[in-house]
Amino acid sequence: MTMMTKTLGLILLTGLGAMHSAQAQSAGTWMLRGGPMIIAPQVDSGAMTAPSLPDTRIQVNSATTLGGGISYMWTDHISFDVPLAVPFKHHIKGDGAIKGVGEIGTVEVVPATLFTQYRFFEANARWRPYVGLGITYVNFINETGNGTLTAITDPGGSTTMRVSDKFAITPQVGVTWSIDDHWFAEAMAGQTLLKVTAKLSTGQKIDATLNPIIAGLYIGYRF
Repeated sequence: MTMMTKTLGLILLTGLGAMHSAQAQSAGTWMLRGGPMIIAPQVDSGAMTAPSLPDTRIQVNSATTLGGGISYMWTDHISFDVPLAVPFKHHIKGDGAIKGVGEIGTVEVVPATLFTQYRFFEANARWRPYVGLGITYVNFINETGNGTLTAITDPGGSTTMRVSDKFAITPQVGVTWSIDDHWFAEAMAGQTLLKVTAKLSTGQKIDATLNPIIAGLYIGYRF
């Protein structure tokens, strides 16, 4: 969580140094936003169960897509937020005993989160840092194992895989900057505390802590 702590510190310092009058983010305000969003897994993989090479592990690449979301100001300081995004496609690579074999499969991720947020400063401040805490349901779809995975686990066969869906907690930090009466820019960073299990059609399974860092840069409109 060191990265998130540093980010929060920078956001608070920036906001304290740049408070000006702007269109209020007051109770009853709706905010829509969109822009690039990245999920960067921080993988700590367990070893695949037998039969497999000892210390067979995985890595998961980062993925970037178009994201955004909808926020509603319940009070001048408390908001509710639902992020939206095109599914993230992650490439799974071998690690440990199979490090160097390259990609062994792909998976798409569709996270659904409801955040409760606290926004600092007054409703009409130009800069408004915030902190949030969300409940995330992580839905894995289109899991695909390739020929390399089959060669490792079931030569001559056709190995498939399934990753279990999970609920997780997601803390976040962010800041909005008012451009004019309606338009704003927003930056956000968070981390989903996530552990998953991938099961293969050949009977093996592998547990992994993913704990992905999520970040986004957006342009938004409020009304």
